[in-house]
Amino acid sequence: MKPQHHLDPATLVSYAAGAMTGAMAVVAAAHLEACEHCRQVLAEAERLGGVLLDQQAPRADELARAAALREHMLSRIGAAKSGVATSGTRIVDAALRTCADNIGDTLPRALHPYFGTSLHRLKWRWIAPGMHFMHARNVSHGKLFMLKIAPGKSMPTHGHHGNELTQVLQGAYDDGLGHFAVGDMADLDADIRHQPITASGPPCICVAALDAPLHFPGWFARALQPLVGL
Repeated sequence: MKPQHHLDPATLVSYAAGAMTGAMAVVAAAHLEACEHCRQVLAEAERLGGVLLDQQAPRADELARAAALREHMLSRIGAAKSGVATSGTRIVDAALRTCADNIGDTLPRALHPYFGTSLHRLKWRWIAPGMHFMHARNVSHGKLFMLKIAPGKSMPTHGHHGNELTQVLQGAYDDGLGHFAVGDMADLDADIRHQPITASGPPCICVAALDAPLHFPGWFARALQPLVGL
């Protein structure tokens, strides 16, 4: 099964430019391991970035150059066909070329420094009936964590004070944005408010990153928020 939900082009531009740091970059890399489509778009972003940098006047203001480069790259990527050509682009790191329909027990390589190599060895922390949590402590910026949620469970409705990246590793969930299964990426910003509900089948296991705390309108979820650090 190929991923049906992908990284936003703006996110891939930031990744290609090396502008993503800490937790967000880890989850983006985990998705790239499973998604050939996003690897192709990333390679095109890298190629366009090199060309556009060469075309910029050396005396231009640095901030203006960065903004112009970002806009040019996004417009070019948006105009490209889904089967973007990658000839002549920089070789993507070998770890990003691993493409699997289902990771089984093995975690994506990008997660190994933070969670180890396998799902069954994860040391979960109970947070609510049918819900478990694991937090990575050694991340330079942002929050990096994993969730394990039993089938048929509803997460609290929440919004975002910043950005969230969530990659499905096992199982599936549904929300107002669609059905998210193994390999799918939810690339969310502060405009999104949703309530994920896990699908039938195995527990839904996701890895997620935040660059700002979540916003919970319900009092009970807000009371639990300090306990899990989200």
